[in-house]
Amino acid sequence: MSDTADTADDDGRPGEEPGTEQGTEQGGKERRLRRRAALRGAERVLARPGFLGTIGQRLALLDEARESYDVDEPSDIYGGGIVETLEERVAGLLGKEAAAFFPTGTMAQQVALRCWAGRTGNPAVALHALAHPEVHERNALSTLGALRPLRVTSEPRMPTADEVRDFDEPFGTLMLELPLRDAGFVLPTWEELSEVVAAARERDAVVHFDGARLWESTTHFGRPLDEIADLADSVYVSLYKSLDGYGGAVLAGPRTLVEEAKAWRHRYGGAVFQQFPTVLSALVGLDRELPRLPEYVAHARVVAAALREGFAAAGVPWMRVHPEVPHTNEFQVWLPYDHEVAAEAAIRQGEETKTLLFANEWGRGGPGLAVTEVFVRAAGLEWTADDVKAAVAEFAGRL
Repeated sequence: MSDTADTADDDGRPGEEPGTEQGTEQGGKERRLRRRAALRGAERVLARPGFLGTIGQRLALLDEARESYDVDEPSDIYGGGIVETLEERVAGLLGKEAAAFFPTGTMAQQVALRCWAGRTGNPAVALHALAHPEVHERNALSTLGALRPLRVTSEPRMPTADEVRDFDEPFGTLMLELPLRDAGFVLPTWEELSEVVAAARERDAVVHFDGARLWESTTHFGRPLDEIADLADSVYVSLYKSLDGYGGAVLAGPRTLVEEAKAWRHRYGGAVFQQFPTVLSALVGLDRELPRLPEYVAHARVVAAALREGFAAAGVPWMRVHPEVPHTNEFQVWLPYDHEVAAEAAIRQGEETKTLLFANEWGRGGPGLAVTEVFVRAAGLEWTADDVKAAVAEFAGRL
């Protein structure tokens, strides 16, 4: 599964959310265009990501900027001014000494991991087989950074402490994606995460969190952001996946690491002349979206339960919400149908009823199995459990 919806991921690879359209190229393109049109025309959706809006709608986000930053201040030039304000704010939220803004998360993580490799003297990076660098970055760690990824596990769950402790090769850095998106936005328990980090420390390895969606993980862990981030030596967070900004990422950690990372940011071409629109959108997201994420997570659990009840009532022979109780405001839905059948049913529901229950593409989960991702954001808060079940009944009637 790719990491974007109808756009390009951090890695610059065009994709869909959750995955590239499957089937014939022409058929997939037509279905994608219909799905986008259905989303634009829908009156009811569970999430309406800003980046799928028009340019005018995206620019309107900056109407709120005056509440988040003094726009009469001078603009940024090569990382000064407002960029430094954002860096300081994110460092404070994560409880780290310093932070650096990057135009993409892929660049931020590559830089962080190569910096740690230089400090530990070991270019091996232990990670999950479904981690973002392994699935979505075209082998960038090895191709650009001369790093050696080591897959700790390929199971659709987080690595365990025993797997890290007993891994048969030495590594300098353990990278953990929290949540692990391609496994279903799954998180370990707080105790499991603490034990995995401790196991890495026993091996004298540093720990880096791919926290692209760390923002919405606080509910599951029952801990504030800074306490979660304190387990890791460095953390990357995305500014658009949950915060609905225009793009960008922040790498936070020890001041010396961040200063080195800024040097590599320059070498990688990430020292962009002016970035105030993206940074302003991120500041708005921190003020507007970050406080609401726990509410989205709580309602995602209501939606997930209603989906199960709705499909059972509709007589669908088997379905699965994964995780059964969502760890974040995003989760997977699996159905025993061909993915093209499920995709067509979802689009037709949006076209015919103006209610789009499943706004993301359906991927092939196996023979006769379809899988999609469900996001619950501000628009989804308007749905009651009965609303979800009614929408499921209409959707199932089109399968």
